[in-house]
Amino acid sequence: MRSSPLFIALVCAAYPTAADDSLSLFDLDLEQLMLIEVTVQRRVENILDVPIATTVLRGNSLSALNTAGEDMRSLTSRLPSLQVESSFGRTFPRFYLRGIGNTSFDIYASQPVSLLYDEVLLESPILKGFPMFDLAQLEVARGPQGTLFGRNTPAGVVKFTSVQPTEAFEGFARLGVGSYQTRNLEAAVGGALGRGWSARLSVLSQQRDDWVENEFAGPETGFDGYRDSAMRLQLRYQGKDGFESLFKLHGRKLDGSAHLFRANIIEPGSNRFVAGFRADRASQDGQNVQELEHSGASLRLVWPLAHFDLHAITAFETADVFSRGDIDGGFGASYAQPMGPGFIPFDSETAAGLPRHGQFSQELRLASNAAGQFDWQAGLFWFDEGQKAENFNYSTTAGGVQNGYAVIRQDNQALAAFASVGYAVNERWQLRAGLRETRDRKQFSAERPQSPGGGAPLLPVRATSDASHLSWDLSALWRVNEQHNAFLRLAEGFRAPSFQGRVMFTDSISQATSETVRSVEAGLKAESADRRLRYALTVFSFRLDAPQLTAVGGSGNVARLLNAQRAEGQGVEVDFAARLGSNWSLAGGLSYNHTAIRDSSLLVRVCGAPCTVVDPVVMVDGVRLAWIDGNPLPYAPRWIGQLNLRYETDFGSGKAYMQNDWAWRSGMNFFLYQSLEYRTSSLLEGSLRLGYSWQNDRYDLALFARNLTDQTALIGGIDFNNLTGMINEPRVLGIELRTRF
Repeated sequence: MRSSPLFIALVCAAYPTAADDSLSLFDLDLEQLMLIEVTVQRRVENILDVPIATTVLRGNSLSALNTAGEDMRSLTSRLPSLQVESSFGRTFPRFYLRGIGNTSFDIYASQPVSLLYDEVLLESPILKGFPMFDLAQLEVARGPQGTLFGRNTPAGVVKFTSVQPTEAFEGFARLGVGSYQTRNLEAAVGGALGRGWSARLSVLSQQRDDWVENEFAGPETGFDGYRDSAMRLQLRYQGKDGFESLFKLHGRKLDGSAHLFRANIIEPGSNRFVAGFRADRASQDGQNVQELEHSGASLRLVWPLAHFDLHAITAFETADVFSRGDIDGGFGASYAQPMGPGFIPFDSETAAGLPRHGQFSQELRLASNAAGQFDWQAGLFWFDEGQKAENFNYSTTAGGVQNGYAVIRQDNQALAAFASVGYAVNERWQLRAGLRETRDRKQFSAERPQSPGGGAPLLPVRATSDASHLSWDLSALWRVNEQHNAFLRLAEGFRAPSFQGRVMFTDSISQATSETVRSVEAGLKAESADRRLRYALTVFSFRLDAPQLTAVGGSGNVARLLNAQRAEGQGVEVDFAARLGSNWSLAGGLSYNHTAIRDSSLLVRVCGAPCTVVDPVVMVDGVRLAWIDGNPLPYAPRWIGQLNLRYETDFGSGKAYMQNDWAWRSGMNFFLYQSLEYRTSSLLEGSLRLGYSWQNDRYDLALFARNLTDQTALIGGIDFNNLTGMINEPRVLGIELRTRF
């Protein structure tokens, strides 16, 4: 890897050449930007002092994401280098950072972006869909985080922190209603219980009626409605000796729709919608349902001792999900007329369930607590997850009767030991280094008691893996002056071997060996204009060795794991926040990511649907395969940008305000191979909020719009049957009332 010379030019452009506190753009009588503290190094630190590319969402920008009943996918393109997508719906978000992610739709698929909720790892992609509500902060740390977090973090970490109980009695309630009978209720209340105890109860209820009408007289009259609710109860104890405990219970229940697949909505030879396409219409003869129950509990303990603090985090999570959808996206088939929309070669209706799941994790960590030049952390982490997944196949043209059934089981145990040390060489230089040794074991089995078409059952096939790896990171922070910090970071991350068992339509398990990533990044973080301007710039380059890739679809409804020789990426990330003028504030970011798969011998199946493949294609044993050497990683747009503008002014006895935010990304591919049809063009989505608050923000009334310009865009596809596509969320207009107490 080579550090980009672009870094030098950008640092020179950003470095102040004069006393920047005198810039006329900033009114120095304005309120300063809030101090941003982060915990991506497992300590509370000023974001400027952390040698990691980190972006934070909090306050109005974070709470606005839930306004129209949104789920985790609303984060896509809202932060530099971040994409979130799902072919499963509200329950299975797939995260991508700097282009690194996993397109697999299997319930037990591992992902290279780790998600933590209140310091607890949520490993299964089903758990990662837990709603965002009553949050204090969202932190996204980009690049390998394999030392202090460790489990499946070669791309980075997404970290949520809930509002915690306090001694003061406080709470809020917000109710929003909007288009398509969208309703969003979020509330919390908490305060002291006495004798050092405090509590907080938070609840969320989101719902929307079906907004897509089924024009075919099938079992469903409409699609894409949901009823989604969640709760969180926290009990906190703070002892006089500094001992602290936090006990949390949380749960979620969803009754909704699987992601809606739409047959033949892509114009052949392009990625445009066919003539006459309407987002609020579909024609399907299959069932569409999604049900989820998720619950968990955690206990965090902190004992302050003479020279260090002892931290213990114990957590358990469990989930039960069932999702059934019409995969061919239409009605009928070539052998069961009538059919449509367009040509449907064969019917495809499948379901996936997770009737058994349990995740237990335990972390013990020692952290130095004495001020000085030297600080350290060390600990042990244990992870144990067991799950049983079920896949079903149905004959839609025979009335939806089940004609296929497969069972997949996976048990995963991992043990890690880690340590991190920091040393302040002097007032201007700080160094940090970390190591983590991980051992990961998996036992996997798959069987098919019932084969589609009446074929022979498949007896259990099994696979195991046992892998160890030493991850590390090295970083240096240079205090250029009181306002500017520069950093350099080298890191290596690791993801353990993975299995796929799509044995409904194949007789074998696919396996990918361990992947490792090495990354170098350099950056500048600064506050200027007397803390009325904050910005960060990072230049990075990474190399993925043996990247785990998923060949989704092709000529069958199969997801196959494989390892490429390597993948590479490099780019630039910028984010900023500023107070402008007397009433304006501005925040945003921009990222550029260039990724490429490097493997001159790697071939993958191409579409079974009539798509136009632009990669070189060869025939091997009658199967069309594409060379993918040099292709970008899937769901890896080169450009991602965000802009959030807020204006507020005194009006009457309160304040009137306007908040306008935009998220933009350039085009990207859906699959490992490239075709004209299965890619998306650039997308710009905006949101607007016009409101009035009074009595010192105790009350707030606002009109809102999500997807302000009513953009309809292709965001995913299914390539084995016909030109099936998936689209983004519709525009939602509404009103919201909030009160604090």
